This record gives sequence, C-alpha cells and structure tokens, in this order.
Amino acid sequence: MISKPRLKMLLGVSATEADFEETYRQELPRIYNFFRYQFGDDAVAEDLTADTFEKAWRNRDRYQRDLSAFSTWLFTIARRVAVDHYRKRRPNTPLEEFAEIPSADNTEDAAQRQEDVRRLSILLSRLAERERELVALKYGAGLTNRAIASLTGMTESNIGVILHRAIQFLRSEWEAHP
Repeated sequence: MISKPRLKMLLGVSATEADFEETYRQELPRIYNFFRYQFGDDAVAEDLTADTFEKAWRNRDRYQRDLSAFSTWLFTIARRVAVDHYRKRRPNTPLEEFAEIPSADNTEDAAQRQEDVRRLSILLSRLAERERELVALKYGAGLTNRAIASLTGMTESNIGVILHRAIQFLRSEWEAHP
C-alpha cells in the first residue's frame, strides 16, 4: 500500500488536511483493488492509486457535490488513469515472476496463494477490456452495480449480465485447467 508519507510527499499536504486524509483512508482499498484487478501487479496498482489521489487532490476544486458522490468522481479519475496507463504500457515482465520468495511462515500455503493469483491474473487478462474493467469495479473495488452504472453509463441489468457471463467464463476456465 502507499505509505502516508509518500502520499503527503506526492500531494504536498500537511498533516492537518483531515478531510482528504479521511477520504483517502476510506477509498484507498477500493481504488487500489480496482487497479490490482485491472493489471494484476501490486507495484502498478500502487503507482496508479497514487496518481489517482494526486489528480483528485490537484483538481479537488472542480468536484461538484451536487452532480455525484465523491467516490463516483474519484472512480472516474481512476478509470481515466487506467486508460492512460493502457495507452502508455509497453510489454514487460514483472521482476516478481523471476524471483518470488514467499514471506509467509507456511511456504506451501503462500506458494498456493501465489499460484492462484497468477492463474486468476492470466484468466482476467483473457477477458475483453470492458469485462475486465467491470470485474475490477465490482470485485476489486467492491462497487454496486448501480454505482458501476453511474460510472460507465451502462444499465444495471447490462452490467449484471456482463458480470455473470465473465464470472461463468472465469469459473469454467479455472475448473477446466487446474
């Protein structure tokens, strides 16, 4: 996760910015998980989460409370950050793939979790970009279908259908290739 000092350094804020810090604490896990589900890489998720909060801080005077909830506005920024990242992204192999050292006491459990995360990342990468984004918003960020509809402009029922099909695909592939 992004450390408090790093956030303060990025945002240039003092410790007295209580409102933003509280919002940061509440929304950080959801934004971070959104990026983790999208990209499957903790370091990328951290960087993009920091970028999102930095942009939110710099543009906080543009937020219009009467148009949407702050979390909706924040996820709009996060989605744009993800799109920008996709545009800039170059193929590379994360360093973790070369030297993954489990830190848990039970190395067998840690290795199994690591393998499960790797398999899920591969399966998620096989989804269409729209499906992957919806899965990331629903399960990574923990948003409701209504909140996702507000962000994407899609209907709640359409989101439900797409998510159902994506999850069915992920389950069938998971079971087919253990």
